[in-house]
Amino acid sequence: MPTYEYECEKCGHRFEVFQSMTEPPRKRCPKCRGKVRRLIGGGAGVVFKGTGFYQTDYRSNAYKEQKRKESGEPAKPKGEGGERGKKKERESGS
Repeated sequence: MPTYEYECEKCGHRFEVFQSMTEPPRKRCPKCRGKVRRLIGGGAGVVFKGTGFYQTDYRSNAYKEQKRKESGEPAKPKGEGGERGKKKERESGS
């Protein structure tokens, strides 16, 4: 449900109301009972969190390997991948 902002034409009081889109707009100020008008809101910003929102999140391993070859980077041997490999070394005491 959206939040609507209103302003009283009589006393200038501004307030927000959390109401359904099908609900009729408010007509009276809760402070002075004067006539109110609904304001145009800026809306809320959309925040995307987590993986899956970028094109690079879905790159296949074949694509990544091809890019690695083109850039001249050496291929990473299997089993030695970043933090996971380091964690196993710490746990085993090596």
